[in-house]
Amino acid sequence: PLIAQRMHQLSLVRSMSTREADHGRGRYYLHTGYPPDRTVQHPSYGSLVAHELALQQTDVDLKLPPFISIGGVSEGPGFLGMSYAPFVVSPTGQVSDLDLEVDVQRFRQRVEALQAVEEGFIGQQRGPAAEDHAKILARALDLITTSQREAFQIEREPAAALQRYGDNNLGRSCLMARRLIEAGVPFVEVDYGGWDHHANIFASLQNDKLPALDRALSGLVEDLVQRGMWEHTAVICLGEFGRTPRINANGGRDHWARCWSVVVGGAGFTGGRVIGQTNADGTQIEGDSYSAEDLMASVCHALGIPLEKTFKTPSGRPMKIANGGQAIAGLFG
Repeated sequence: PLIAQRMHQLSLVRSMSTREADHGRGRYYLHTGYPPDRTVQHPSYGSLVAHELALQQTDVDLKLPPFISIGGVSEGPGFLGMSYAPFVVSPTGQVSDLDLEVDVQRFRQRVEALQAVEEGFIGQQRGPAAEDHAKILARALDLITTSQREAFQIEREPAAALQRYGDNNLGRSCLMARRLIEAGVPFVEVDYGGWDHHANIFASLQNDKLPALDRALSGLVEDLVQRGMWEHTAVICLGEFGRTPRINANGGRDHWARCWSVVVGGAGFTGGRVIGQTNADGTQIEGDSYSAEDLMASVCHALGIPLEKTFKTPSGRPMKIANGGQAIAGLFG
């Protein structure tokens, strides 16, 4: 009911389709736009968007990681390098090993010694992994000393804000996501698992998952709009595939990859749209279907990231930014 009041700002794509009905493969595909491949690790949505938007951020001296995952791990940065790997924090905002246990002078001496070792190692032409490690070390030092760490501290928010989002893991995570975006972090992912309802689906959805999602997502949209952030922040809510239209013998639903839905909004997306449809019993798509590549292309287009951009893997293999996907026209204009 709360999200329903915000659907003029959100749009629904009802004809998503994938061939990946396994959790691991489906998760990788929806995060990258590519099926798993043993010969290459593809960059995830978060890493790619963080890489591109970080290049555009000339007015923000960001000391926080450019890609933060709250509540669980995400897919990695692939060939973009570890500088764009997801930095994982808990819904409470706790980050391990950030407090200094020695005085500042001693800490600086240790840092200088470590940097000398790092530079010597890199100078021996040890490859990109050593250079990435040095970059990550520099970011870690920034994170230890910056006041921007306050973005993780949701306890600084008024009690009414947490009440609006919901005082649970998802609500706290989405509230922290808003604080991190406000601080200049290019990409924040919130992981909220537990939707694999092969049994007892009705009670779980009604009493737990749907009330939490309704409050958290609507609270995030409302907050972004009120703070003037909606026009330049894209919001995507999705899983890795759908669930069977029919209830199984255990009172649950199983995996269904043929058709399912995602919600998008903000940035360059047009709100209040419903794109695509299925047949009467929800087993097949009628008309155009859309892939993970098309969704990634739509997100990039909404954020002003050029779709024609091509990256090269370490082996020199060219890869397009959204694996050749096309932006979903109905979401724009």
